[in-house]
Amino acid sequence: MKYKRILLKLSGESLMGEKSFGIDNNRLSAYARQIKDVREMGVEVAIVIGGGNIFRGVQAEEGGMDRTHGDYMGMLATMINSMALQAALESVGVQSRLQSAIEMKEIAEPFVRRRAVRHLEKGRVVIFGAGTGNPYFTTDSAASLRAIEINADVILKGTRVDGIYTSDPEKDENATKYDMISFDDVYGNGLKVMDMTAFTLCKENDLPIIVFDMDTPGNLLRVLQGDQVGTLVRN
Repeated sequence: MKYKRILLKLSGESLMGEKSFGIDNNRLSAYARQIKDVREMGVEVAIVIGGGNIFRGVQAEEGGMDRTHGDYMGMLATMINSMALQAALESVGVQSRLQSAIEMKEIAEPFVRRRAVRHLEKGRVVIFGAGTGNPYFTTDSAASLRAIEINADVILKGTRVDGIYTSDPEKDENATKYDMISFDDVYGNGLKVMDMTAFTLCKENDLPIIVFDMDTPGNLLRVLQGDQVGTLVRN
């Protein structure tokens, strides 16, 4: 395997599958099976998942709600998704632990870096919920921060598109895909990979990002085997 320890970043919207809101159980099960496949190959897996299928902090702000209040609601949405993913993983026989940046002792462990690393070393999948625990930070930022804290080899950003393009492939038929691109070129070309805080954290800590299509079964395993899947962003 090309990578020993990974941080898999999933968007909340990806869990909707064919629905317009909430969680598609078929999509959840498909993700769980892909994660099981790579776990069985000996890869240590940590996961951060967004909450956009349930609630987004920016929605609250648009409706006149205080941004801080809305962001905390968004963190709770990530916990719902994290619990759903944990249940899906355990239904296919994958041991997992859910750690929360906000104390919820009845349903999750508190985030403790050493404990998270120990779980990974024992072969458990670790899911990090509730973002960073702070408002004004996205789950992309949480993914970057946790990946650095656990010394992950790479962030794998699972999306519905198969990589980074010169422009939006859904709007521009002439858009071409990058196989590999530098952090500086992503920034210079105004391409959207992660929010700037998350992106800068990765750049400064020399943590590569692979953007790939998680919705195609087997893609996660192919990425870890070193196949040319998605787009690699690196220094």
